[in-house]
Amino acid sequence: MINKKYLIIILLLSAVSVFAQQQEYITVIGDSLQGKMIDGESVREVFGHVVLTQGNVRITCNQAVQYISRNDAELIGNVIATQDTLTITTERGFYYGNERKAESVSGVKLDDKKVILTADTGSYFFNDAKAIFRSNVILKDTSSTVNSKQLIYFKDEGKAIATGDVKIFEGKNIIQADSLVHFRETRETIAYYNVKISSTDNNSTIYGEHLEDYPQKHYTLIDVKPLFIQIDSSYSERAQSDSLAAGADTSTLQIDTLVIQAKKMEAYRDTINIFKATDSVKIVRGKFASINDFTEYYRKEGKIVTEKISSEAPQPIIWYDNSQLTGDSVIVLLYENKINELDVNRNAFILSQNAKYKTRYDQISGSRLKIFFSNGAIQHTEVFGGVHSIYFLYDDNTPNGLTKSSSESAKIYFDDNKVSQVKLYGTPNSEYYPERLVVGNELAFTLPGYIIFNNRPAKEELLKQISDNRNK
Repeated sequence: MINKKYLIIILLLSAVSVFAQQQEYITVIGDSLQGKMIDGESVREVFGHVVLTQGNVRITCNQAVQYISRNDAELIGNVIATQDTLTITTERGFYYGNERKAESVSGVKLDDKKVILTADTGSYFFNDAKAIFRSNVILKDTSSTVNSKQLIYFKDEGKAIATGDVKIFEGKNIIQADSLVHFRETRETIAYYNVKISSTDNNSTIYGEHLEDYPQKHYTLIDVKPLFIQIDSSYSERAQSDSLAAGADTSTLQIDTLVIQAKKMEAYRDTINIFKATDSVKIVRGKFASINDFTEYYRKEGKIVTEKISSEAPQPIIWYDNSQLTGDSVIVLLYENKINELDVNRNAFILSQNAKYKTRYDQISGSRLKIFFSNGAIQHTEVFGGVHSIYFLYDDNTPNGLTKSSSESAKIYFDDNKVSQVKLYGTPNSEYYPERLVVGNELAFTLPGYIIFNNRPAKEELLKQISDNRNK
């Protein structure tokens, strides 16, 4: 039987042997060396053409201070560390042999033939192929650049985790966030908190708290507090006064902004270039506003489509100037960044409030309704299928009763945003109500489905979300 004391000694020796096998001491050579004691520790100073090696790690520099018992070395002047395809350069650094870690606080650059990573300070763990860089960090590859306060780079995975004022530049897109994860090979990015993605291609910016970007799929998802902003500019004609010289430019540049808020946004940047907003969607653009559950914005075509997401869901609501529209789906067509046509399909209803007489609402309903615009003002409206209408009449802006009509289809013409002419087609029927029966009783003249919605979104209300998120 083996004595317990001998067993303990054998186990201790085995542990020391295993440790010795795992421990790999660094070797340092150069043109000259000098040994001395510092605070009771044996130190070697090596000068000229210094080469430090440990396994497949090789470091060259002008001067090194080797701490023998600690298995560390201070590296001074023109420091170059290599491992396979990896190269790290700095002016002054440290190498910790037991951890196989290089560190510098004197400005550091990493180049692995796939990315170039620079920062004020940095550490690299050779066993794990992992870099931790801090302060003024910049990571560059063939397709993108990442700036941040801190970045952890996993060389073998091609993965970077960046934190603190992060910006990633990729083509015409810029992503900003508090933190993000970026994959080099697929160029996929996942960003968190205070997210902002800007496109110089179409003057658009999307804000949010969580973003996933998949460039190879041409797809971007923002599913936490997304807000879309696109700035458009267009020229409109203004009246030429007598004081203007003949031939003078009578056009004025107008800046307009499209703002969309929703619970979820998706962008498809392929040949179609579609932007989708889902759930509690709010849209504001100049005189135009909408609340709906689903919106598709075809940027290249200049088309906005809103529709019900189910038969039980509420209809999209559209406001334009003093008019309110509802329908199962609404298509907005833009021309030169201005609304050119509105197409309301299925259960269409429009009401327009008189600017002076607030209780008087012109109304029209049908299965389909099309509104045509000219220079931002309604030019005429076409209505199809079971048309019903109520129009208040005026004589030199003085109320003069109303007309209640029905037909198979109708055309309504406008002058200065007021009804100037109504044409009914297909078994038309019309009734006139004199002013004495109307005055004080205006709200008794309504069509089925008449509802005034008071939740029209305002641009200031939507933009407030940006400052609220920043102040949290």
